[in-house]
Amino acid sequence: MATVITPTKSVAVNPLKQSQPLGAALAFLGLKGTMPLFHGSQGCTAFAKVMLVRHFREAIPLSTTAMTETTTILGGEDNVQTALLTLLVKAKPEIIGLCTTGLTETRGDDMQGILKTIKQRYPELQDLPIVFVSTPDFKGALQDGYAAAVQSIVQTIPEPGDLIEDQVTILPSSAFSPGDVEEIKEIVEAFGLKPIVVPDLSLSLDGHLNEGDYSATTTGGTSLEDLRRVGASAFTLALGESMRGAADVLMQRFGTEYQVFPRVTGLSAVDELMVRLSLVSDRPVPEKYRRQRTQLQDAMLDTHFYFGRKRVAIALEPDLLYATSCFLQEMGAEIQAAVTTTKSPILQEVPTEFVKIGDLEDLEQLAVGADLLITNSQGTRVSKKLGIPLYRRGLPIYDRLGNGHFSSVGYKGTTALLFNIGNILLEEEEVKNKH
Repeated sequence: MATVITPTKSVAVNPLKQSQPLGAALAFLGLKGTMPLFHGSQGCTAFAKVMLVRHFREAIPLSTTAMTETTTILGGEDNVQTALLTLLVKAKPEIIGLCTTGLTETRGDDMQGILKTIKQRYPELQDLPIVFVSTPDFKGALQDGYAAAVQSIVQTIPEPGDLIEDQVTILPSSAFSPGDVEEIKEIVEAFGLKPIVVPDLSLSLDGHLNEGDYSATTTGGTSLEDLRRVGASAFTLALGESMRGAADVLMQRFGTEYQVFPRVTGLSAVDELMVRLSLVSDRPVPEKYRRQRTQLQDAMLDTHFYFGRKRVAIALEPDLLYATSCFLQEMGAEIQAAVTTTKSPILQEVPTEFVKIGDLEDLEQLAVGADLLITNSQGTRVSKKLGIPLYRRGLPIYDRLGNGHFSSVGYKGTTALLFNIGNILLEEEEVKNKH
């Protein structure tokens, strides 16, 4: 078991973590016709919007209650009310995802009370699903905010219904890109099952041109109708340890059994998913995936020479850190340093001596002598300073294209990840041999 080291520094140098509201906004962006609304200052929203636009290179709908110095002191009820009524008229959302920020959390606004009062005052808001989630950005990180939003969504919107035997709910964590979600949906559908993904980023942030007029809200994602039908699912696949809470909510509300898959990258991890889907659907694993499995095995044979005994330093959110480090260890690499953003039970399972909750300065100090760095684009400076190649993973990645399309899950995605990292190690080995 890895020892988790909590931060002792009074300031973050070259920060690694992103805020909870950003994570919650990312989750809400996977719902169709949704407008994420930040209850805070305009700066909080602008920062999150810029970060998401740079990563996905897509138009990101995001709104704010635009708190000022005066309203922060006197209370934000009027701002919330004005924002909700304005969005109802101008954006016409099917769902509003309301997130708090550090500003309003510090003041201590009673958001549940405020929402109840506003809905009583304005009957037109009664039928509009408003999913509220508490996301103070002075604690936690992106993964926490994303998980809290998903938990709030499944607590608020799904309704009881007659069991649909072939319907399964998929809860992908913040570690999964739109391309990952697309691959998982294809795998589940290949077993004759009908997946409802909460949230479904593969329909909203996968990078596509929309037909028709401009929309102020998300143009793709899980529909409100599908969200309401989640209560009728026969099984829940929770992908990532951070989704355990949301899966538990569905079990308590509707009795839906679930299984948590901490990762679906790597041969043994994908095998586990295939076995579960075969049991749920009562069907054998399709021939397509049996062949992809043999292709992954061959890729592992081809690449293991370049991974063996390589020292890797990783800085990612907990779920993604666990998936990446386990995959690398299975290929014979050594995890020299593991840095993350927030606490999680999965950190103790990371295959290394200790995991540090910290920033990219910690990564820089711990990565000396490593063969490879894996973190987001903010690690570019560390890579250049130490002369160690960087494989970009996580969020934000703003100096590479196609972040909404890449997949590293399933047999196919694992093979692609193997070759992507293997080519970096191969190239570095050739450079060293020349010198």
